[in-house]
Amino acid sequence: MRGEAAELARVGGGVSDVVALAADAAPAVRAASREVRAGWLRAIAKAVDAAADALVEIADRETHLGAERLRGEVARTTGQLRLFAGVVEEGSYLEAIVDAADPAAVPPRPELRRLLRPLGTVAVFSASNFPFAFSVAGGDTAAALAAGCPVVVKGHSGHPELSRATARIVTDALAAAGAPTGAFGLVEGRQAGLDLVRAPVVRAAAFTGSLAGAQGLMDEIARRPDPIPFFGELGSTNPVVVTPGAIAARGDAILDGLVASFTLGGGQFCTKPGLVFVPRGVADDRRLHERVAERPAFTLLTDRITEAFAPGVARLRDDGAARVVAGHASEASGPVRAMVVATDIGTFLGRSDVLLEECFGPVTVLVEYDSVAEVPAALSRVAGSLTGTLHAQPDEAIDDIVAALEERVGRVVFDGWPTGVAVTWSQHHGGPWPATTSAFTSVGATSIRRFLRPVAYQQAPAAALPADLRDEALAGIPHRRDGELVLPSKTEGTS
Repeated sequence: MRGEAAELARVGGGVSDVVALAADAAPAVRAASREVRAGWLRAIAKAVDAAADALVEIADRETHLGAERLRGEVARTTGQLRLFAGVVEEGSYLEAIVDAADPAAVPPRPELRRLLRPLGTVAVFSASNFPFAFSVAGGDTAAALAAGCPVVVKGHSGHPELSRATARIVTDALAAAGAPTGAFGLVEGRQAGLDLVRAPVVRAAAFTGSLAGAQGLMDEIARRPDPIPFFGELGSTNPVVVTPGAIAARGDAILDGLVASFTLGGGQFCTKPGLVFVPRGVADDRRLHERVAERPAFTLLTDRITEAFAPGVARLRDDGAARVVAGHASEASGPVRAMVVATDIGTFLGRSDVLLEECFGPVTVLVEYDSVAEVPAALSRVAGSLTGTLHAQPDEAIDDIVAALEERVGRVVFDGWPTGVAVTWSQHHGGPWPATTSAFTSVGATSIRRFLRPVAYQQAPAAALPADLRDEALAGIPHRRDGELVLPSKTEGTS
């Protein structure tokens, strides 16, 4: 039976079989050294790179995102895997801490050692709009494996063939690198997703998708006798503020950047600028009309997304809260056209419930103001977002705007555009509800923290400690001892 389940895990099988394999693999995955886990991640990256041509062909056929964009996404995906290999080897992610015993302290202090340990099997829900970077071998999978957790991916229905092909590559690469069977598995279908978060062996779930989808999964998790962490990336408006000085100094470049950003990937990025505060008159600028008219028609990711786009735009237009200022209405099927709708800040304050409803696709809402001093109050109506952007000149007062953005977003962008998320140590891809469900990032090195939990060991004999918490291992990793930060010498390797 387990042999059959192993093959099912390669191509998308029953949840019970796949999670059983994950449960069997968990002790070995947890016990694997950091160097071994880094080797697993690099093996997956190498295998995905080697298969890039075939994978891009499948992905383009299923998602219509274009070969150039998809090749870049493959590079981002394998770069993430290699980044986490380095994170694991460097070791600071463990947050290792040692406090020596002190009988003279009040109260007396025993020896305490603390570090982060793997949660256990992680369920990863693939996203539709990033078929590589947020999918089967994407950042969630990389972070969880790096942390020492088996991964079961629920493939997205928008790219099933790609999900299966990628899963085969990941499974084969892990096997060749010596990882235990069950360290990675794939399941498919809506019911499989529900069954996955119900499975007792699953200890956390990472999700990128709609608010409705997330709420369904959170409801299931709440019914568990032992609810588990749910790390969801959901909806995001991503407000932008453009000051009068910025428009006067570089209006052409700002309009170019806006149109490129809100139409990138057919407007299907989670960081799309969906709400833009601009000085009065910008909505009727002919340059905006010309740039939107130049954009091609977009084939969206799925029929469901396409069918929702035209009604979403119609709600904005027909409600009377906004007017179309650039672009044309799209049909309920087939390729869609970019569109800009506009309103004034007074109407926005009265109808923000309608104007802030996310519309997935190439559309953005301009809100015209008479004084930039009006904008902070309007930003208070905006729900939590992944990003907030400000275009301003050096001599303009921006403190109130920056403060308002900081309250509502996880990343504040200055004089740029939010689409495009660097995969680095310092990145934060998250934000207050409903952007995400936690305080953690889902992109970058520190996203590994989602799949770890702290454990303290009091007066433990060395043999009973995790290998990374013993003195010989601590000599090779950054850690804190008796309150002081200790860094390994450059001549010492990792444990």
